[in-house]
Amino acid sequence: MDESVKSSTSILCLLIILIHAVSGANDSINGSEMIRDGETLVSSSGIFELGFFTPRSRNSSTNRYLGIWHRNLTVKTYVWVANRQNPITTKSGGLLKLTEAGILALLDDSRSLIWSSTASTSVRNPTARLLDSGNLVVKDADDDRPENFVWQSFDHPSDTYLPGMMSLGWNLVTGIETYMSSWRSENDPAPGEFTAHLDPTGYPQILVRKGGDIQFRLGPWNGIRFSGAPDTSHDPINRLMLRMDKHEVRYMEHIVDPSALIKSTLSPNGVVPRQTWNHHTQSWAVYTSKPADNCDRYGACGANGICSIGNSPSCLCLDKFVPKHWESWSGADWSDGCVRRSPLSCRGDVFLNYSGIKLPDSRNSSFDDQRKGLEECREECLRNCSCMAYAELDIREGEGGGCLFYYGDLVDIRTVGNGGQNLYIRMASTELDAVEAKRRKRVIIIASSISAAVTVVVCLSLVLIFTRKRKEHLIRMRKQAVVFSRISHGERAELPFFKLSTILKATHHFSVDNKIGEGGFGPVYRGMLEDGQEIAVKRLSKASMQGVDELKNEVILIAKLQHRNLVRLLGCCIEKEENMLIYEYMPNSSLDLILVDETKKMQLGWGKLFHIINGIAKGLLYLHQDSRLRIIHRDLKASNVLLDAHMNPKISDFGLARSFGGTETEAKTHRVVGTYGYMSPEYAIDGLFSIKSDVFSFGVLVLEAVSGKRNRGFFIKDENLNLLGHAWTLYKQGKSYKLVDASLGDSLNLSEALRSIHVGLLCVQRCAEDRPSMSSVVFMLGNDIALPQPKCPGFFAERDVHATSTAPNSDNQVTITWPRGR
Repeated sequence: MDESVKSSTSILCLLIILIHAVSGANDSINGSEMIRDGETLVSSSGIFELGFFTPRSRNSSTNRYLGIWHRNLTVKTYVWVANRQNPITTKSGGLLKLTEAGILALLDDSRSLIWSSTASTSVRNPTARLLDSGNLVVKDADDDRPENFVWQSFDHPSDTYLPGMMSLGWNLVTGIETYMSSWRSENDPAPGEFTAHLDPTGYPQILVRKGGDIQFRLGPWNGIRFSGAPDTSHDPINRLMLRMDKHEVRYMEHIVDPSALIKSTLSPNGVVPRQTWNHHTQSWAVYTSKPADNCDRYGACGANGICSIGNSPSCLCLDKFVPKHWESWSGADWSDGCVRRSPLSCRGDVFLNYSGIKLPDSRNSSFDDQRKGLEECREECLRNCSCMAYAELDIREGEGGGCLFYYGDLVDIRTVGNGGQNLYIRMASTELDAVEAKRRKRVIIIASSISAAVTVVVCLSLVLIFTRKRKEHLIRMRKQAVVFSRISHGERAELPFFKLSTILKATHHFSVDNKIGEGGFGPVYRGMLEDGQEIAVKRLSKASMQGVDELKNEVILIAKLQHRNLVRLLGCCIEKEENMLIYEYMPNSSLDLILVDETKKMQLGWGKLFHIINGIAKGLLYLHQDSRLRIIHRDLKASNVLLDAHMNPKISDFGLARSFGGTETEAKTHRVVGTYGYMSPEYAIDGLFSIKSDVFSFGVLVLEAVSGKRNRGFFIKDENLNLLGHAWTLYKQGKSYKLVDASLGDSLNLSEALRSIHVGLLCVQRCAEDRPSMSSVVFMLGNDIALPQPKCPGFFAERDVHATSTAPNSDNQVTITWPRGR
């Protein structure tokens, strides 16, 4: 090599070394090395930089944070902050140290720990490196596998999503959710009010919440994008992907052009702009932004309404639906939504196609990911009377297909034009008959001018259609009658029968004022017999074949059970087209309503509450061990515990229960039913249920009763734990007393409350074999004895990166209960 070239090369290398020395920049740090305030860690290509910073602030704040930002941009853009909730306030700033164990520790000048990472495995030769993707990673320097990280910042996002992240979603094995949270303000990186989640309930979709309330959503995943997001199939910069299997549900973006700088940031006001860096203008250009308009506001037009930003007004009812309250609707208050103009008959219903829309909220849905066509989806939805609509699950050409089924009201639909999807909504056949009648009339007029014979054929066809529908209706009614006749005369001949006239008189002819609930089987009414006895009447809906199966199951089981803590079946009524079950009336409604009413809880007091907990335990013990059948309830929850006049608890709703022989202990189902927040891990994930599934549900119920909080939707600011995680954390800290509901006041017996919490934690342990039987639970609750130490709960911990859990996706079928006594 020429000497002059060698000299130039040496000078260039020396300059690079000097530049790095002056700037204080490193490309990595190894075990026991550190980065001080003023020094930085730079990715190999120089795109990203890690170091200490103070946000711009009007009040001249000196708080220091460890963060990552885009390097060499004219606009300082922070993409990740480590110590969001715990800034460094000392004058000398802080330092970042990589320990020999492979843990990043952020310290202030007094060497107090401000923040730290975690290490899931031991590391012999740890090194920390900032990658070109903006990901800060810790790995073993001796490990050649490129993605084998001990820890990475992509698993702990702040307010910014960068391409290559796999961190928006759920680990279904550990129950850990990773999500984004906004800054508190433009100058304060502490977690703000808004969070962005990949919600796997029903079928995955991205939701942005303010606290616990949904602000907007992008619609369910359709194989290419989220239904309400712009069409990105021809995006030259990056590709969108969703990974979903039994282990995880994750959303990610793969960047096609490595030179492009892209980011999505959840702003402090809840807006999510998707931006790319414009090198020409030296600024961030908005690619897309959500919410884009008023129609993006969640549920803007209520249930069964559709929003179109080009209309005036922007909200309309879906075709064949009418406003629930005309006066409110005409006053531009669309929150109550719309209802069907004609009720469904289940059999013989038809589907109306809506095109170019964002699909409804998919949290109350199920899916079949086999490559079925739309006709197969239609037939499957038509067979299920609860199915209200269906859509194509995967719209990719050549490899798509499958079915997405919707149940209940259709919420948050909007028009999106050419990028929208088709939704097929169930309608009563009579709705389309009116349209068909007009068409047929025109056909008859034209045909009559050609041939009288054609007119006769058309008339005969109409007669045949009417006759067939009438026959189908009679067959359906006859099937219901046969089922109940078999129940009453074959399964339980001694069950008392009530005359229809008696029930009509007792309920004032099923007056709306007497209606106290609604379920999959049909409505529930309060009534009073001539002798003054109050009753609750379950009236089977004529359109509900699913209700026939549930009520058959319930009457077969509960008619054979007698216990003071189980609701009592008084008899049935099978007359004409009516099929009803009559129960004792519970004047104090359900435990669920007590838990959310501060006044009722204060009046109840700890003594009665502890009595209720013990009563539920004894009722379950009877089901599991002392009854003629071994019964697994499968849907034990606070709303299924009814309270009589003396506040004695009665377990109700046996529509989903299963009976076992004396030697059977567990079973498996392909269709998981029950309620989120109460299902055990082995049942929700693998479909395995046993008496220990009920024990888990009982443990959740005990923690809810003592704390006065529901497990589902539980939220404590700056903690992000569900109720099980919160109870477990307090127990490990020796502070279980903090879980007790303050409204219990002076009536509280602290030792009983702490024992109840301890027993509740034993019942919700992750492994079924670790949970006690109900006989042990009853003994532990009633005796002041030493209790075993509980293990980590199932579906325990946090919804962010520092813990574990919440329930995964399942086919959840629940009854709807109105807040009145029954």
